[in-house]
Amino acid sequence: MESNAKVLIICRNRLLRESISRILSKKPDLQLIATKALGTTCREEIVACGAQVLVLDSLEFLLGNSQSLPKTQPLSRSIWCVLVAMEDDQNRFLAAVQHGVRGYVLQDASASDVVSAIRAVAEGQVMCPPSYARVLFDFVATQTDELPDSQKRARWGLTRREQQVIPLISRGLTNKEIAKYMNLSEQTVKNHVHRILRKLDVPDRLDISEALRNQTLFSSTNVT
Repeated sequence: MESNAKVLIICRNRLLRESISRILSKKPDLQLIATKALGTTCREEIVACGAQVLVLDSLEFLLGNSQSLPKTQPLSRSIWCVLVAMEDDQNRFLAAVQHGVRGYVLQDASASDVVSAIRAVAEGQVMCPPSYARVLFDFVATQTDELPDSQKRARWGLTRREQQVIPLISRGLTNKEIAKYMNLSEQTVKNHVHRILRKLDVPDRLDISEALRNQTLFSSTNVT
C-alpha cells in the first residue's frame, strides 16, 4: 500500500514518542516524516514540514505560550491534531475539541486505538472514546438551550451561567452531577439553582422547564 498520510510526532514523553514512531514505521499507509520532543519545534516549522496529521501528548501545547498553536484556530487547514495519552477528563476533552483537535486518545488506549485515530483524522474524520460522544452531545445541547432568544433571556434576568445550568436541570441531573459536569463546586450550583427559582418565580426545580415553556407560549400568542 502506498504511503499517503504524512504524520509528525511531537511528544514530551520520549518513550511515547518512540513507541508511536515504531508503530507507524510498520504502517505502509502512514508516512512518519519526523519525531520531535515538545518544545524543540515552533509553529512555523510544523507548517513548513508538510505534515497532514500532528500527534501531540500535551493539550497545553495548544493553549500555552507564543511557541504554541493559536488559541482559537487549528494549526493549519491542512494539518489536524491527534492528542494521545490524555487523562480521562471531560473538560479537557471539550477544550481540545474547541481548539481544533480532531482525535482524542486516552492514556489507557491500545496501539490499535492510536493508529485508528491517526488514520481517521488523516481521512478527514474525527475520533474520540465512545463514551465521550455523549459528552459532545450534552455540550452542544447546553449551548443551544431551551431559552428562545436573547431578549427573552434578558426578560428573566438570567446570567449566562444560569442559562447553561437550566438544560442540565431539565435533563434530571442532580446538583452534584451538574457541579462535576461544569467543573464547579456543588455549593455554587446550589446558588445558581436558588437564583433561577427566584427569577422564574417557581417553587421547585421540576417546574423550571414548564415555566419557560409557558412564558414562551404566552408571549407568542400575544404577538400582533
